[in-house]
Amino acid sequence: MAFKHPQFLVETDWLADHLNNDDIRVLDCTAFNMPDGKGGIRAESGRASWEIEHIPGSGHADLVNDLSDQNASFRYMLPPVEQFAKAMSGYGIGANTRVVLYDSTSGSWATRIWWMLRTFGFDAAYVLNGGLHKWKLENRALSTSPSTYPPAIFHAKPRTGLMADRLEVLAAIEDGSTCVINALSKDQHMGIGGVNYGRPGRISNTVNVPAGDLIDPETHVYRSPDQLADRFANAGADKESRVIAYCGGGIAASNDAFILTLLGYENVAVYDASMSEWAGDPSLPMQFG
Repeated sequence: MAFKHPQFLVETDWLADHLNNDDIRVLDCTAFNMPDGKGGIRAESGRASWEIEHIPGSGHADLVNDLSDQNASFRYMLPPVEQFAKAMSGYGIGANTRVVLYDSTSGSWATRIWWMLRTFGFDAAYVLNGGLHKWKLENRALSTSPSTYPPAIFHAKPRTGLMADRLEVLAAIEDGSTCVINALSKDQHMGIGGVNYGRPGRISNTVNVPAGDLIDPETHVYRSPDQLADRFANAGADKESRVIAYCGGGIAASNDAFILTLLGYENVAVYDASMSEWAGDPSLPMQFG
């Protein structure tokens, strides 16, 4: 089978051929979850890693400082529309531009910003298959030069239904009509390893499709459409029903949501606060094992 919406995923060959097009913008979306010394994690901008090496011409999309709500109680929350539009305008994203998103890790930082752009009504955004990892495997050119994209005017057109909140997730796990998918690792889902967010385990009555399993570990390229479709179908995702993805803070969940969109699922949301909120509230049900 093929992806229903393959246009949102581009290959390194395509980017190399189009890198100097006037309408193309390329953004390194890398950020890092770092140990906070207290058993948890803290958010760290990936700008320093972008300064060391990046795809020629690319800018850095700073999820931590520019593209997260600075007044929210949890990391990486969707920012106010004015904040997002100002940042994207500064990155050179606007009418008559196309943007290719990549990161230096598993792709989830790139898909997070892709999902945010989708939420704010911008559809000319693409994720680079394999990211910087594959670009480097192919011995393609790298740069340390700053981006020179001219500022643009980003017109946000917010869409509803692409971000879920705690109340929607609670209703979903109680009525069973929505498939709620945990994008964290199997160990985290089972509550037997990895970072936890206050309580080990998973949101009750949810299934597991780890974002880390969506890619080939050697190349970081996404697995075949058939393999990906099987993973979500076997987990119980139904194209005729709503699907909500969650993780620790809406990052890995965006990777699951991105692939679900490529596969043709039309009613997908990301639980923005995810386990950062859920596990910290003892009134909300969790399971482990």
